[in-house]
Amino acid sequence: MSMRGLGCVLMLVALTGSYGLAGAVAATLTLSQAFTAPWLGRLSDRHGQRRLLVLALAAHSSGTLLLVLAAQAGAPAWTLFPAAALSGAAVLPVGSLVRARWAGLVGGTPALDTAFALESVLDEAVFVVGPVLVTALAVGVAPAAGLLGPLAFVVVGSLLLAVQENTEPGPSSEGRPAGSLAVLSSGLLVLILTCGAVGISLSVIDVGMVAFARERGSPGAAGPLLALFATGSMLAGLAYGARQWRAPPDLRSLVATGALCAGTVPILLADGIGAMALSVAISGVGIAPALIASSTLVEELVPRAALVEGLTWVVTALTVGAAAGAALAGVAIDLAGSRAAFAVALAAGLVSVIAAVVGRGHLRPKGP
Repeated sequence: MSMRGLGCVLMLVALTGSYGLAGAVAATLTLSQAFTAPWLGRLSDRHGQRRLLVLALAAHSSGTLLLVLAAQAGAPAWTLFPAAALSGAAVLPVGSLVRARWAGLVGGTPALDTAFALESVLDEAVFVVGPVLVTALAVGVAPAAGLLGPLAFVVVGSLLLAVQENTEPGPSSEGRPAGSLAVLSSGLLVLILTCGAVGISLSVIDVGMVAFARERGSPGAAGPLLALFATGSMLAGLAYGARQWRAPPDLRSLVATGALCAGTVPILLADGIGAMALSVAISGVGIAPALIASSTLVEELVPRAALVEGLTWVVTALTVGAAAGAALAGVAIDLAGSRAAFAVALAAGLVSVIAAVVGRGHLRPKGP
């Protein structure tokens, strides 16, 4: 997702010169993904993952290619939005699908935290390599390459997951709550609010970093800076998964969210590329622990038969936050530059901490 959103922004900024339009189209892509993700997660719980992977891949590829063609052809701005909507709406919550497979294999044991940590570290590895690769493709090859490169990875990854039949959870409706929104317990709603605010903060930092690098005459530095941000998170994820935790996951989530918020301050204050590199490397340490703890909480809060859907609601919150963050960042940058965007990220971080503190009492396991 990081590669897709950044690639969209880089392509449209290069072709149109407008951060506002780029942010709005990127927001459309991620928001459409957010709207369909819980429904796709529910379909996966009920009917299995393999067929959905193939069908969704075809639709996502079509939407992405239409978006690239419209941008390259200089089509009217409005044509970018339906293409982005189709591309985003067909994105399966692959991270949730994989985590549901882990829960089926080692659920209810300490190994689940380690498995979720492994997935988070792999996610962060993509965040390390992805921005560098996308920036290199968009700046060094062609603007559209920043979206076509991620599409190639989606095609390969989706097909590889689809053929892994031995780990795929069987379709099931036994034990799942009735009604389309019944899975949304008070605890899951707290996680949704917290993760939504985190998504805003991270997305604003992503887009703001592109503007920060351009303002200092080094547009190619955006990718390495974002890679350093993800590196801090990846190292924290490795440390998190390497130990057995006595503290409950709700406390771990609160501490990590607070660290993530506090880490936005040095990003806001950094002036040069060197100072920003140090700031983002330190600031990323709260990301992976916060997301790992959230996944563990979902596994405890929702029935096994609704696990993909429950995990997907958290991903949806992050995605909606990312959509809002991309749009807010574009407006803030057009009005007052990258520093204004980073101030928005700090405000969103404060909201996530407040939600985690106020709602912590609801984050208690309800049983299978």
